[in-house]
Amino acid sequence: MIDWVLFVVLALVTLGGALKVVSAEDLVHVVLWLAVTLLGTAGFYAMLDAGFLAAIQVLLYTGGVITLMLFAVLLVRREGGHIPAGGVAEPARAGVVALATAALSGFAIVRGGLLEGEAYRLEPKALGQVLLGPLALPFEALSVLLLAAMVGAIVLARRKDA
Repeated sequence: MIDWVLFVVLALVTLGGALKVVSAEDLVHVVLWLAVTLLGTAGFYAMLDAGFLAAIQVLLYTGGVITLMLFAVLLVRREGGHIPAGGVAEPARAGVVALATAALSGFAIVRGGLLEGEAYRLEPKALGQVLLGPLALPFEALSVLLLAAMVGAIVLARRKDA
């Protein structure tokens, strides 16, 4: 029973944060709500007994990426630039994308056998072997992408006359 209560609370926190991400008007608030959503996701990993993935979620995404995004947003604001978040301009298009994403996720869950009791228990050693073996190239591409985001933040934040 307590598992269901915890699941419902995490679901409400995660979905509420995600809703605020797409509806907030200020970009700083968007980034902070994204942090709440990512923490909710880490809670789901913890519920699935994937403590290592939960820790990585908190350290890398909630800690690292959110800090980098806040740093970039606040530097651009300091230089006089204003970045409005925009919000959802077309609710119908957003609804279609949300339904398509939900349908694809449901299909993947049913097709993958997760409803039949198959649980993925990936140990840190096995995860390291996967990331540094067959997935080494995508793993390194992600690090290049994060480096490009950091360089982009620096370019946006530097002064125009310098």
